[in-house]
Amino acid sequence: MKPVTFPNACFWLLVVVCLSATVAPEAHGQSGWLPTSWFSSSGEVDSKAMYPLAERDGPWLVLATTFRGEGAREDARRLVQELRRTYKFKAYTHEKSFDYTGSQPGLGLNPDGTPKKMRYANAEQVVEVAVLVGDFASFDDPRGQKMLAKVKSLRPEALTGDHGKSQSFSDFRKMIGLERTAGKGPMHLAFVIPNPLLPEDYFSRQQVDRFVLDMNADVTHSLLDCPGLYSVRVATFTGSGTFDQKAIAAGEDDVELEGRLVEAAEKAHRLTASLRKSGWEAWEYHDRESSIVCIGSLDSKTVPGPQGTALHPEIVRIVRELGPDPTRLATGVVLPRTVEGIMLDVQPAPIHVPRAPEGWH
Repeated sequence: MKPVTFPNACFWLLVVVCLSATVAPEAHGQSGWLPTSWFSSSGEVDSKAMYPLAERDGPWLVLATTFRGEGAREDARRLVQELRRTYKFKAYTHEKSFDYTGSQPGLGLNPDGTPKKMRYANAEQVVEVAVLVGDFASFDDPRGQKMLAKVKSLRPEALTGDHGKSQSFSDFRKMIGLERTAGKGPMHLAFVIPNPLLPEDYFSRQQVDRFVLDMNADVTHSLLDCPGLYSVRVATFTGSGTFDQKAIAAGEDDVELEGRLVEAAEKAHRLTASLRKSGWEAWEYHDRESSIVCIGSLDSKTVPGPQGTALHPEIVRIVRELGPDPTRLATGVVLPRTVEGIMLDVQPAPIHVPRAPEGWH
């Protein structure tokens, strides 16, 4: 899906309200290798901080609302403070300034052949600051859709109390032709957008983003270090980007979802270590949605054969020895193998090895 873009004249400055990555104390103590970047710092909120959006946030976020003009910074700061302190969201602000006082290229030419110049009817300098909720892996990430519904229904004091009559908030709504809608929250127009700080080619390139790099930074046998083009995925553990729609529909707590991410990482780490001890060239990899374990380092998935190309013999060996029991499979029973009590995938499959940017280490 193409990232959403906004015209410069109406940039929706974003306050990203992100789910707190709160994890139970015992989860922190399970292993010393888990990167600290996976967890939020303290729950304390700096009353003076603006919490500006960074490139590593996202890549997809919920745009909550935008402030414009005089008082925009203070109004945005007040909302971010409330979202962090009261609702326990991880909120950010993002700011952009526009200068409408200069001349702009016009259409056509003057009689002397020079380009026409035009000026804005309302010559002014404008600051815009808006509100997001983020760290979602994709546009349709179930966690993002859940957060979107939350944000739309909220009635924060910063937007409904005395400060809710903020001129910067109402001015922006009038500018785009919208007024408050009876019965709906002040942020009911929220929607999902990509992080505006990401490079234009971010969604078309295959490189791993900084947040995922940090997740794998302390991993000894990281798939990012695999020299081959391909490896064979033998185990998948779903993390915080769960596809368990029943859990989301039932309102499962976000802390539980974050706990799944840690549990998935721990299983992948233990399985990798166990496979390595057994002589397998095992690799582990963690992202926003899951943790996986792969085996092998291959430059191709196929090799020349007497009757054309054939599947690489190493892939065949891995599938035969770590895939479902072939004797049971012949009788129609699909029984995944287990290693030290950890279940492997039903069908091991070759995958492209993800790549970190040059100079990552």
